[in-house]
Amino acid sequence: MGREGEAKLRPVDLARLVGISAQQVRNYADTGILPPAPRTPAGYRSFGERHRAALLTYRALAPGYGWDAARSIMQALHTGDVAHALALVDAAHAALHGQRLSLRATARALEEVAGQEPEQGPEVSARSRRGLRVGEVAALLGVRTSALRLWESAGLLTPRREPGTRYRSYAPPDVRDARMVHMLRQGRYPLSQIKGIIEGLRRTGSRDALRAAVEQRAAELTRRAAGMLEASSHLQHYLTGRSPEP
Repeated sequence: MGREGEAKLRPVDLARLVGISAQQVRNYADTGILPPAPRTPAGYRSFGERHRAALLTYRALAPGYGWDAARSIMQALHTGDVAHALALVDAAHAALHGQRLSLRATARALEEVAGQEPEQGPEVSARSRRGLRVGEVAALLGVRTSALRLWESAGLLTPRREPGTRYRSYAPPDVRDARMVHMLRQGRYPLSQIKGIIEGLRRTGSRDALRAAVEQRAAELTRRAAGMLEASSHLQHYLTGRSPEP
């Protein structure tokens, strides 16, 4: 990965390079994100060009690979395990591809559920027409009852309450909404965005908000892929001893 340059850098010099604190630089050195730094006779760390390159590489990796993966990649490099570092890179690319495939499948399923008449859904039965209890809906979707209550408190679900017992009763439209919320949560959509989608479907039957949410998620994955591509250049520079620019 190249030899450390002759230039001596202080923690504050590296910190200013990427807009962090000098203490963060020290933390990076302590956790192996940066290579080991020799100390001066007075006990101060002495950083050089290799530390600069490692810092820029780590910060470049994070947008595409995430902070945890970026940290693990750099730590593997600094323990001499290049194979493991590259395996982590491969795993991140595979995970991103899996998310793309999952998004496509989820988008198709969401369109199908959104366009379905509630009375014709797969969960409809004579019992469900009378209304399902919260535990039954949770079992149907494979979620906890606490998740359904959370979604209700966020305004995503509006089951009626039975007179007297005050038990929640989920009619077919409520079950359909719960199914859609569950799918969207699995796709990592925030509750605030899901609320707009569900309200639009209830109010007008429009799937525009749903399609916009899917497109937004697809754009996020594309940005991550672009970030990975850029980070790969920094990583290659670091592995070969060439110094990337900030």
